[in-house]
Amino acid sequence: MKTQRSANLIYHSEPKPGKLEIISSKPCKTQDDLAKAYTPGVAEPCLEIKNCPEKVYDYTGKGNTIAVVSDGTAVLGLGNIGPEAGLPVMEGKSVLLKRFADIDSVPICLSKVFNAEGNTDANKLIQVVECLEPSFGGINLEDIASPACFIVEPELKRRMNIPVFHDDQHGTAIISLAALLNAATFLGKKLSDLKIVVNGAGAAGLSCALFYVKAGVRKENVILCDKTGVVTKDNYPSERALQLATTRPVKTLADALRGADMFLGCSVRNCVTQEMIRSMAPNPIVFAMANPVPEISPEDALEAGAAVLGTGRTDYPNQINNVLGFPGIFRGALDVRAKDITDSMCIAAAKALTEITQAEIPADILAELTKAYPKDAANGVFAGKKPLKATYVLPKPFDPRVVPHVARCVAEVAIREGIAQKEIKDFDAYEKSVIERLKNH
Repeated sequence: MKTQRSANLIYHSEPKPGKLEIISSKPCKTQDDLAKAYTPGVAEPCLEIKNCPEKVYDYTGKGNTIAVVSDGTAVLGLGNIGPEAGLPVMEGKSVLLKRFADIDSVPICLSKVFNAEGNTDANKLIQVVECLEPSFGGINLEDIASPACFIVEPELKRRMNIPVFHDDQHGTAIISLAALLNAATFLGKKLSDLKIVVNGAGAAGLSCALFYVKAGVRKENVILCDKTGVVTKDNYPSERALQLATTRPVKTLADALRGADMFLGCSVRNCVTQEMIRSMAPNPIVFAMANPVPEISPEDALEAGAAVLGTGRTDYPNQINNVLGFPGIFRGALDVRAKDITDSMCIAAAKALTEITQAEIPADILAELTKAYPKDAANGVFAGKKPLKATYVLPKPFDPRVVPHVARCVAEVAIREGIAQKEIKDFDAYEKSVIERLKNH
């Protein structure tokens, strides 16, 4: 009998190694085809682009192609395993971009961007990635360890005129914010009143906490913890974390959770107890996202009184899965040829997800969701004119409404902020066009 491990290895190695291939979008079967695809015919678009560089979007695939870039220093929960070992993950990201958003992408894993200690040299990585701009419509940074990732992304945004997005930071922040907004709505709580504890001061935890503040959570209501305890002005792991140093008289995670409305875990397994959950405010929100073992088991959290529970796992309700975000975000950004992906665009993506969750599910989409998620359908997860409930504060990845609606909301903000280079006059028509485009994917 095959073990799951052997099945996974077979999936990645047979019938041929890897998960990607390149297929020509034009025929190349005749002498005439060959003359058009390469010399001499290819000279014509080359000269057009030379005379007007913007025509690169008319004659090449740049406008629908993303580079998925990593140095392999923070891969999944595996840590610094190196660029070669990170390549299967980057290929997987490319699979998701194509499957969910019809975006072509190339996984690029970089070596020789490290210092003598084996850590990322941010300047080296920046210099390499900025050179990719002629070939790609956007850059998805992936699995780059902190603190380098906090230097690399903003500097690349400054230097490049295409969208740059570090999904490990912003993806988790966007999806968890959407879940938080819906959980607060369901429980009748105001975002500005919520007391939030974030455990984990790495890229994901820090970005989530700072993103919540940008969305309306009061900074003084956020407590950040790491493995040494509560982050204060006397105890902080990085200058970035210092932004969230609390002045409250608390030292430990257990101290911080007393009276808190929400716990967000981007940390380690089994660091939260039932006693800690019971000490929280009534009807607490618990997002325990350590993988594969959460900070507290879902069963223990619910038994201890968690009103809304989310994890990073597929086998429990409310999976906080980045695939709900980055495909639609890049689809919208590419379609209006945005020069950047801004905080406002990210907040728009989160709000788009909340709108989907609160909208009645059309019959044809309900049939698709029932097929993809039979157990959830049987348990009534998708039922109701307003399906929002404790077990449904996020839409599902295979909901065909997700990418088109996220893309629409992101594109709208890009145009409004003046960073789009293409206009969309009718957003209803645009959203419908994305739905049609993705039907065969």
